[in-house]
Amino acid sequence: MTVEVAPAKINLALHVRHRRPDGYHELETLFAFAADGDTVTVVPAEEDRFTITGPFADALDAASDNLVTQAARAFRVTFGIDGHYAITLDKHLPIASGIGGGSADAAATLRALARLHGVACEDPRLFVIAETLGADVPACLLGRTTLGTGKGEALLPLHGLAGTPLLLVNPGVAVGTGAVFARWDGEDRGGIAADGDLLARAIAGRNDLQAPALAIAPVIGDVLALLDAADGVLLTRMSGSGATCFALFESVSARDETAAAISTRGWWTLTTILT
Repeated sequence: MTVEVAPAKINLALHVRHRRPDGYHELETLFAFAADGDTVTVVPAEEDRFTITGPFADALDAASDNLVTQAARAFRVTFGIDGHYAITLDKHLPIASGIGGGSADAAATLRALARLHGVACEDPRLFVIAETLGADVPACLLGRTTLGTGKGEALLPLHGLAGTPLLLVNPGVAVGTGAVFARWDGEDRGGIAADGDLLARAIAGRNDLQAPALAIAPVIGDVLALLDAADGVLLTRMSGSGATCFALFESVSARDETAAAISTRGWWTLTTILT
């Protein structure tokens, strides 16, 4: 049996440059990861089984072909393995929320299978699989702070902000990635700053999908307003295509005080740290 955490993915900044001929968008993004998220457990079995547990289990259909089962199938084909697995996804991250839930789950499945079969998690073949599964899956497979370019798959490791207190807030609305990108105005507002430490580069950046996501789900603005007004905040922003927003804090106490105040609204929150 192997157990892998599928940590929440955070876009500290997300700059959309232009639409590519292949239908993807050329991006520059600062990927970072939380210490917490979903969990994937893989056990060798006589036949394939896929089970979903956790607070967001009802939002997914275990009988459908999703990124976890696609990852397992691609791993078997790539590495020529004739085996079956009982896979359990313990789902704690909201669905369609901009923090890489499905991508993180697929990446965790690949890591779990790699460990089970003695394959190095840095094996390039795993990243080839990851890229076929989705633009964020390679970053989630690497699972560390990076500058992502291209459609997000070209990764340059970065350092900084590990251990920083992090609060994630989702107002309970699912925002489709395709719908958000479709509302992007097409204007290239420039790339991410090349100089400075990670926090300075993130603060100088932006999320170009925040405005179109707000048009679809105005409640995102309410979340950001509360986070912006919190004490001890270093950075607030929407992550990915939304609707989850995040705040980095100077201290755990400042983070926890803000989380306690926001939780009275009934919104989903996660208190964690950056890794």
